[in-house]
This record gives sequence, structure tokens and C-alpha cells, in this order.
Amino acid sequence: MHVIPALDLIGGKCVRLSQGDYQRKTEYHDDPLEMAKRFEGAGLTRLHLVDLDGAKAKKIINGDVLQRISSDTRLAVDFGGGIQSQEELEKAFFLGARQVTGGSIAVRNPNLFEAWLDAFGADRIILGADTKDKKIAVGGWEEITSLELIPFIEGYYKKGIRQVICTDIAKDGLLQGPSFELYAEILQELPDLQLIASGGVSSFRDLEELQKIGMYGAIVGKAYYEGKLSLEELAQFEPH
Repeated sequence: MHVIPALDLIGGKCVRLSQGDYQRKTEYHDDPLEMAKRFEGAGLTRLHLVDLDGAKAKKIINGDVLQRISSDTRLAVDFGGGIQSQEELEKAFFLGARQVTGGSIAVRNPNLFEAWLDAFGADRIILGADTKDKKIAVGGWEEITSLELIPFIEGYYKKGIRQVICTDIAKDGLLQGPSFELYAEILQELPDLQLIASGGVSSFRDLEELQKIGMYGAIVGKAYYEGKLSLEELAQFEPH
């Protein structure tokens, strides 16, 4: 299982939000590049980089951070936040992103999202499926849609999507454990899906449990930043 550290950016700095609320943010003083180098040094190979300014502005704002991390580390960066057009998508790849995560766009403009899949291939595009009570949420979680989570993922799976980051909003940033039952249910329906858990990971045991379920990956943010998981613990899961 890939353990994927998360870096969320506001104003070029690393932050963490609780349940996506910009008013409830914690700022970390480390430079994002130094933080990324620390992950790389521990033996981790991937990074989940989220441009929170970009998510609000609907275009890439923290592109310089993406470029610095991509050029100064070997981490495979998946980048999200504010990518709403082909132009922004190409810009993210140009700045060094290995993969791009599309969430709201997959709901609001499925034709464009499918065109990205065709143009760039399923290994470069990750579907972001944010959910609350098994319904899809969009727009920085401010809007809960009527779309059912599993049929939504299944629809894109049939169109070629292989990697999905699924965030249960109810768990995010609270360090109360991930949505094990939900993930197990998704994998029961789609056993070959490369499902990545996001939100709620708070301990080594959580990661062991996710691995047992058959998760492809798990994104870890707050648990690392607040000292609940060490880099050595995260690196133990890295496939060799």
C-alpha cells in the first residue's frame, strides 16, 4: 500500500484544515520543499499536493511550489485544486505534476473530464470522490449533490478511471479514524479499483487496517504533522 503524505497550500505555506473549513486552519512553518524533501528522505515516493487557493480561485495559484517540489525531489506528485480547464491541466503537467486529481470537474463537466482521460490516459488522471453520507460533495465540500457515491465511481471506472481518492468529509482532519466500512463496500463492488483513502487516518493501526481491506493507498496529513505517526512508520508501508 502506498502511504501518500499530503501538503495543503495556502499562500505558498503548508496548512491543514479541519473538515475543509478555511476558517479552521493550522499553519505549519516549514517550507513546503523542505517538508517534501523530508518525505523523500524517509523513503516515501509519492506526494498529494493540494492548492487550496487554487480551489477557491478555480485556477492554479501555488504553481511555483509544485514546480520547486517536482524539480528538486523525485517524488511523484499528484496535484489538485482549481483545475477546471484543459489549459490549467496542461499547466499542472508542465510544472511537473505526475498525476492530476479532478473532483468537482468530474461532477460539473463530465464531458471535459472524460476528454482528459482520453487525451492523457487513466494513469495520469485521478478521480477525486469527496463524500458525505454516501453522496458526492463538490466545491470545497460546500455543496452536497444528489449523486450516489458508488454508482458515481462505477460510472467513471467503466470509462477507464483506475485511481480514486475517496474522502469522507465527516472524518477529515479530526483524527478519529477513516471510513473502513465505506471503503470495504466500494472495493466489494469494484475489486480492481486502485482506491486511495483520505481523511481520518490517525494511527499506525489505521494504516494496517486499510492495508488489510485491500486499499491501494492512504493519504496522511494531520496525523503526521501533529506527531501521531512518524516518518519511519509511514515508510514501512512503501511497496518495495
